[in-house]
Amino acid sequence: QVQLVESGGGLVQAGGSLRLSCAASGSGLNIVLMGWYRQAPGKQRELVATITSGGSTNYADSVKGRFTISRDNAKNTVYLQMNSLKSEDTAVYYCTARRFLITQQSWGQGTQVTVSS
Repeated sequence: QVQLVESGGGLVQAGGSLRLSCAASGSGLNIVLMGWYRQAPGKQRELVATITSGGSTNYADSVKGRFTISRDNAKNTVYLQMNSLKSEDTAVYYCTARRFLITQQSWGQGTQVTVSS
């Protein structure tokens, strides 16, 4: 019973930056983890970054040092600051959330990020 809405995607040149946002809403959220996945055409969805309610973060090796995930627990919002973007980062980025004692993850509709070279 959680709805996730992403925003901030768009077109950017290689080396540029974008900031994605994801807002969660619903009843009895009790969110313990939020994160970002991405999916390029013809490829499987892959993890980009996650952050727990306590602030612990995890990043894919391909984005370490370039992307930063952050969270505003009071607003139930997660952010992804993407710097030094590469053409390989082009994908649809999906927000996800996991609730305490709830096995199934929730997913947003996705936002397109396109990096031109």
